[in-house]
Amino acid sequence: MERMEYEARNWVLTNPILFSALWVFGAKESGPARCYRQIKNKPYPKSRFCRGVPDPKIRIYDVGMKKKGADEFPFCVHLVSWEKENVSSEALEAARIACNKYMTKSAGKDAFHLRVRVHPFHVLRINKMLSCAGADRLQTGMRGAFGKPQGVCARVAIGQVLLSVRCKDGNGNHAQEALRRAKFKFPGRQKIIVSRKWGFTKFSRTDYLKYKSENRIVPDGVNAKLLGNHGPLAARQPGTAFLTSA
Repeated sequence: MERMEYEARNWVLTNPILFSALWVFGAKESGPARCYRQIKNKPYPKSRFCRGVPDPKIRIYDVGMKKKGADEFPFCVHLVSWEKENVSSEALEAARIACNKYMTKSAGKDAFHLRVRVHPFHVLRINKMLSCAGADRLQTGMRGAFGKPQGVCARVAIGQVLLSVRCKDGNGNHAQEALRRAKFKFPGRQKIIVSRKWGFTKFSRTDYLKYKSENRIVPDGVNAKLLGNHGPLAARQPGTAFLTSA
């Protein structure tokens, strides 16, 4: 009986079709994300040298009223990473869903704009190990241990913004609570910081209102441009720059 089992096992392991099936269905799954949390090596993006990379789980980076102008949503709050680490695309997608779900329920689907500020470009590798019967005869341990692409993640620095939400001032508390719930989807530490800027623009609230009253602000999608004082001397008045050709 033992002799028959030994021959059957050898036949399976030497048959390329059956062995490939065992490799696909009997190989161990990827480890938990904590195995890939630390930033250790150089960036390893998808390229012609690194092929066969699976698509990231997150495919949508802007949720809500992403076409609303800068005037519509003055309040802005950020979820900021407080650690240098890798954040998987699965974690980014889970955080986006959690934040979007709470904001839709509490503030309404037309009352906010959520933006994911990091993109998963770093490729993670795994050295797959067989877990089928007789696999110990085939495994080579750490010989040739350079793994195959297994997933992607974002390399995040301390102080880097992960998520941003802009909305009206009345929904500011809802936005902070939504980001607090999204925190639980990420490893490490994060902080929720209320921005002093007007929405997603680079201008503070006082400066934005001041430039708006002077007609020096031009809408630019979710952002805004500041008009300078260039051009002819007669046109060097606030709000009249770049308007001479009209």
